[in-house]
Amino acid sequence: MTKQEQQLVELLNPTVTAAGFDLWGIELLRAGRHTTLRLYIDHSDGITVENCALVSREVSAVLDVEDPIPAEYTLEVSSPGLARPLFTEAHFMSAVGQQIEVKLTIAQDNRRKFKGMLQAIDADMLVMEVDGKPYRLLLDNIDKANVVPVF
Repeated sequence: MTKQEQQLVELLNPTVTAAGFDLWGIELLRAGRHTTLRLYIDHSDGITVENCALVSREVSAVLDVEDPIPAEYTLEVSSPGLARPLFTEAHFMSAVGQQIEVKLTIAQDNRRKFKGMLQAIDADMLVMEVDGKPYRLLLDNIDKANVVPVF
């Protein structure tokens, strides 16, 4: 998570919590001159479109006042869904025993993408089995990760 994303989490978490939801994580995505701030919210009863609209209104008010993103951006509020993104060590712990996809910031063993069974979290490392081989991936080197849904 970038420093700006961490600041946004600290800024927006109280508002999302006050609305009755958990802030699962955020993504600040830049594509050329277009920026998207995507918030993932969660609740034990699930997330509805109305929940997303409510949080969007509440968060927009905070963002308008605080103005933490200097450029024009689009705000999206979503549930984590079945292909749940993994942002924190606690998220990875909850995914032990499941198939996950990981994209690394810096290549390891000449590859940046790994898809396999998350077997454990050992200190600051993910322990995965990918294509029948064990891999240990540094948590701080993960650019993006998510659960692979099983249907």
